[in-house]
Amino acid sequence: MKSTFFAIALATALLVSAGCVNVTTVNTESDMGNPVIENIMARRSVRHYTDQAVPRELLQQIAECGVNAPNAMNSQDWEVRIIDNPEYFDGVTEIMRKTMPGMVGDDDPKFRNGLRNATAVIAVACPDDENGTALINVGLLAENVCLSAQSLGLGSVIMAGPVRGLDTPEGKPLIDKLNLSEGYKLRLFIGLGYPDESPAARPRDLGKIQFVD
Repeated sequence: MKSTFFAIALATALLVSAGCVNVTTVNTESDMGNPVIENIMARRSVRHYTDQAVPRELLQQIAECGVNAPNAMNSQDWEVRIIDNPEYFDGVTEIMRKTMPGMVGDDDPKFRNGLRNATAVIAVACPDDENGTALINVGLLAENVCLSAQSLGLGSVIMAGPVRGLDTPEGKPLIDKLNLSEGYKLRLFIGLGYPDESPAARPRDLGKIQFVD
């Protein structure tokens, strides 16, 4: 049973690590009227947002949905930080200009910050462990965050690039500001906000799905 859980969790985490990216729209009668399936199929990675701030009560609700994700042995070996301070975003952006300028996009007229122009971000951290289940748990949490944001009319995008940009001496003050417990490492940012774009769905290879007889 435990091995089955880990297999399912790993598959989910791999989808998340790919960027929580676009899904194929499936139009079947069984989907119609099922709000959970409709929400999953409607979710997109959003990289442009309006400047409207997300109320903190919604951000809290989304974070609580995140920590209600399944996790191995109920270890809850994650830490979650909610960031909606533009000064923090500016600091991350300046570091990214030095460490990974190709990801900043100053030539984009809609550019606001290096965190995909989000107005709020959920940062997720976890410790290293031998079998990697902590990272799987982070992936499951991130999926819950994306889907709950979608259900509340918000867009989301999962980012690992800015985390790598902060893994520098210049980025240490910004990491320190997260007040993570000893041994915990920042793993990803999840950008949130009110969408200023409607990305089209990208097709999925349904041939990856097979029944085993």
